[in-house]
Amino acid sequence: MIMPMKMLEENLNKKVALLLKDNRTLLGVLSGFDEYMNMVLDNVEENSETLNRKLGTVIIRGSNVVRIVPV
Repeated sequence: MIMPMKMLEENLNKKVALLLKDNRTLLGVLSGFDEYMNMVLDNVEENSETLNRKLGTVIIRGSNVVRIVPV
Protein backbone atom coordinates (compact mmCIF):
# COMPACT_ATOMS: atom_id res chain seq x y z
CA MET A 1 0.00 0.00 0.00
CA ILE A 2 1.34 3.42 -0.97
CA MET A 3 1.17 6.32 1.49
CA PRO A 4 -0.90 9.33 0.31
CA MET A 5 1.86 11.96 0.66
CA LYS A 6 4.32 9.78 -1.26
CA MET A 7 1.73 9.28 -4.00
CA LEU A 8 1.23 13.06 -4.23
CA GLU A 9 5.00 13.62 -4.46
CA GLU A 10 5.32 11.02 -7.23
CA ASN A 11 2.47 12.59 -9.22
CA LEU A 12 3.46 16.24 -8.91
CA ASN A 13 3.08 17.94 -12.32
CA LYS A 14 1.21 14.89 -13.65
CA LYS A 15 -2.44 14.34 -14.45
CA VAL A 16 -4.66 13.01 -11.64
CA ALA A 17 -8.36 12.37 -11.10
CA LEU A 18 -9.93 13.34 -7.78
CA LEU A 19 -13.23 11.97 -6.51
CA LEU A 20 -14.79 14.49 -4.14
CA LYS A 21 -17.24 13.89 -1.29
CA ASP A 22 -20.08 15.44 -3.32
CA ASN A 23 -19.54 12.79 -6.04
CA ARG A 24 -17.91 15.17 -8.53
CA THR A 25 -14.76 14.12 -10.36
CA LEU A 26 -12.01 16.62 -11.10
CA LEU A 27 -9.36 15.80 -13.69
CA GLY A 28 -6.28 18.01 -13.84
CA VAL A 29 -2.53 18.43 -13.39
CA LEU A 30 -1.37 18.35 -9.76
CA SER A 31 0.78 21.47 -9.42
CA GLY A 32 1.09 21.65 -5.63
CA PHE A 33 0.01 20.32 -2.24
CA ASP A 34 0.66 20.84 1.47
CA GLU A 35 0.94 18.69 4.60
CA TYR A 36 -2.89 18.73 4.98
CA MET A 37 -3.28 17.27 1.47
CA ASN A 38 -4.81 20.50 0.18
CA MET A 39 -4.06 20.50 -3.54
CA VAL A 40 -3.66 22.91 -6.43
CA LEU A 41 -4.68 21.55 -9.82
CA ASP A 42 -4.22 23.21 -13.21
CA ASN A 43 -6.24 22.69 -16.42
CA VAL A 44 -9.09 21.19 -14.41
CA GLU A 45 -12.17 19.61 -15.94
CA GLU A 46 -15.15 18.80 -13.72
CA ASN A 47 -17.26 15.78 -14.54
CA SER A 48 -20.49 14.91 -12.76
CA GLU A 49 -23.71 13.15 -13.68
CA THR A 50 -25.25 16.36 -14.98
CA LEU A 51 -22.41 18.46 -16.44
CA ASN A 52 -18.89 18.63 -17.79
CA ARG A 53 -17.02 21.92 -17.62
CA LYS A 54 -13.52 23.40 -17.68
CA LEU A 55 -12.52 25.18 -14.46
CA GLY A 56 -8.89 26.18 -15.06
CA THR A 57 -6.83 26.32 -11.84
CA VAL A 58 -8.48 25.22 -8.59
CA ILE A 59 -7.50 24.74 -4.95
CA ILE A 60 -9.05 21.68 -3.31
CA ARG A 61 -9.30 21.20 0.44
CA GLY A 62 -7.81 17.81 1.32
CA SER A 63 -10.74 16.88 3.57
CA ASN A 64 -13.08 16.96 0.55
CA VAL A 65 -11.12 14.33 -1.39
CA VAL A 66 -12.28 10.70 -1.27
CA ARG A 67 -9.88 9.22 -3.83
CA ILE A 68 -6.85 10.27 -5.87
CA VAL A 69 -6.03 8.29 -9.02
CA PRO A 70 -3.04 8.94 -11.32
CA VAL A 71 -4.19 9.14 -14.94
